[in-house]
Amino acid sequence: MSLLYTNRKGTPLSRREILKVAAAGFTGLALRPFDRLWGLVDFPQAERLGRACATIEIKARPDPESATLGVLYEDYVVPWLREVSGLNPNFVFTNQRWVEINDGYVYAPYLQPVRNLSNSPLSTLPTGSLGNGMWAEVTVPYVDIRLDSDPTKNSWAGSRVEQGQPLRIYYSQVFWIDRIQVDGAGLVEYHVNPNYYGGLDQFWVDARAMRPILADELMPIHPDAQSKRIKVDVTRQTLSCYEGEQEIFICRTASGAKYDMYGNIVDKWATPIGIHKITRKFVSLQMSGGTTGAPYDLPGIGWTVIFATGGVAIHSTFWHNNFGDPMSHGCVNVSPDDAKWIFLWTLPTVSYDPGMVDVTITGETSSVVEVIGS
Repeated sequence: MSLLYTNRKGTPLSRREILKVAAAGFTGLALRPFDRLWGLVDFPQAERLGRACATIEIKARPDPESATLGVLYEDYVVPWLREVSGLNPNFVFTNQRWVEINDGYVYAPYLQPVRNLSNSPLSTLPTGSLGNGMWAEVTVPYVDIRLDSDPTKNSWAGSRVEQGQPLRIYYSQVFWIDRIQVDGAGLVEYHVNPNYYGGLDQFWVDARAMRPILADELMPIHPDAQSKRIKVDVTRQTLSCYEGEQEIFICRTASGAKYDMYGNIVDKWATPIGIHKITRKFVSLQMSGGTTGAPYDLPGIGWTVIFATGGVAIHSTFWHNNFGDPMSHGCVNVSPDDAKWIFLWTLPTVSYDPGMVDVTITGETSSVVEVIGS
């Protein structure tokens, strides 16, 4: 088995080109464009794809003890053929899910399920109370971006530049678009304010990578239902939605991590047990925090529902596919589709403009979130 590294025209890379990219600190070698460091990438042709969230070994069988056939580097994108159960259960982890790809099998928690959907750019933006703008989501595995200015220190952009990583955004991230322009080559670009409506590290992105989110997509689900409540079970890593006593929705989660990167028990990252109420909701939010050894700064986190002190929230997750194992900094990670459903179903409802609500200000009724488990 061998992995073929190509440029965006499909031409195989020479050894010199591969070494040149490696020396520059890039990852995802086959997917970094060489003839133009801007615009959409020619991803593999398949209805369903997987993006490596980290370096992943390719195994001969869905078994961690089987022969290693190769490696997928971070941001490498491959056709997702099917998901299977592991043949040799590893009881260190809850997940026993593997994905079959063309060259073997990879561990599913490290492979983000993505699609590659190009969009027709808009020529004008809708107008709301905050001026011209719209919400939009990334619908390609990833797309490189261009900052307005030098990156801010200690930010998501600054850390990527410092580490020699390309500046890019990923499938399912949600952002506020406030401007449109056409570059000298005729490429339509959207301008993004990643820290809600304003803030640092603003950037331009190829408009074809972004799907406009229409106002009717924020219509609430079951708006007349009574006694809406959520139950998060951190032992089973599940989230259930109830209307009265009837469970109408369930999904897998990744709640607060039990161990840090060194294997030490970290109670401070636990998702808080008890009964809470939703306090704030955001269509998109930039979240940051952590301490030395595990800091994070992530923009474009879609469908965020905050329910506990410290910004503990239920939200969309694009940086892993490890639902079923606790691994967050206290939040309840769910898939993008699940996060959107929960966001639209819970109270209070959120209007397209301004795309957020704070019940500590409005005094609105909000849904209960009960966290159970040990």
